[in-house]
Amino acid sequence: MPSKKDYYEVLGVSKTASDTDIKKAYRSLARKAHPDVDKSAGAEERFKEINEAYQVLSDPQKKAAYDQFGHAAFSQGAPGGAPGGGGYTYSYGPGVNVDFDFGGFRDPFEIFEEFFGSSSPFGSRRTRSGPRRGEDLAYELTIPFEQAAFGAEKKISIPRHEVCEHCKGTGAEPGSKTKTCPTCQGRGQVQRAANTIFGSLMTQQVCPECHGEGQTIEHKCRQCKGNGRIKSVKETTINIPAGVNDGGTVRFPALGEAGEKGSSYGDLYLTIRVAPHKEFKRDGYNIYCDKNISFAQAALGDEVEVTTLDGPVKLKIPEGTQTGTNFRIKEKGIKHGSSRGDQFVHVTVITPKNLSSKQKEALKELGN
Repeated sequence: MPSKKDYYEVLGVSKTASDTDIKKAYRSLARKAHPDVDKSAGAEERFKEINEAYQVLSDPQKKAAYDQFGHAAFSQGAPGGAPGGGGYTYSYGPGVNVDFDFGGFRDPFEIFEEFFGSSSPFGSRRTRSGPRRGEDLAYELTIPFEQAAFGAEKKISIPRHEVCEHCKGTGAEPGSKTKTCPTCQGRGQVQRAANTIFGSLMTQQVCPECHGEGQTIEHKCRQCKGNGRIKSVKETTINIPAGVNDGGTVRFPALGEAGEKGSSYGDLYLTIRVAPHKEFKRDGYNIYCDKNISFAQAALGDEVEVTTLDGPVKLKIPEGTQTGTNFRIKEKGIKHGSSRGDQFVHVTVITPKNLSSKQKEALKELGN
């Protein structure tokens, strides 16, 4: 099979094009390439190609995948992708990899209708499809520094739509029958004549009565009013992975919105915010802290207590230690897999003040 064209070339934009430039290019090309306008051979394939390019370059996640993996990001067997759907794995920080499954490309005529409006003179060529998967949800969650270091179980409450238990997502009152839609006669679409600059065109649009299903409900569910979903709050326990960075995003499957007519739930994407720690700073899997010691401890050596994520430990200060010295405490840093980073202790020697005469004489003697 011939290789696909570069999406940037398809839309005629550069890799640094803004969202506005991408939308402008799509608007211009899609109108010209619509099969109801362009009657030449291959017009429909060209139209699909333009829409596919737009779907990728207008979506930040898909665009990032394309820039990194090219067309392979959306093909079967792509890194992190689902068979036939395409996807990729993106690293949001050490130890936190998120799988994005794009679920394939949408109907180009559906994209066109959304972009130009359902009253577009070119109409809709969509055929009926199955119920849509639920939408993904995105929230932020703030956790303490220690939980980011070791991982944690968190109880969360997620406002979302859930499948109506009364009708099991069908939207129909139990025992109620369905009937052929009287508006579209079961076709799921209606035809309308539209006068355009290109002449009179017959357009097809999704039936406003049955929304493309071809069937209507005799008696709607009294709980969800025929929607098949109800507003609710999902309470659940999730696992925060050890080593997650501030700003890292973790995917939790099937914790998003309920799909239409009982179809699958979307996913939940949690962006993790890590609260600052009063003593520690993080760099990768290592942590850093400061420790003040006296002039005598630096000169003569000592054993001091240092705070770690596991509690206080003893740190040996050798004699003659200089201010600014860093000491390493192995495996007291951030957990990642079966390993841990290290902790580094930055020592500052505090110069004594308000010395007595005897102390001053001792220092003078030390300096000679």
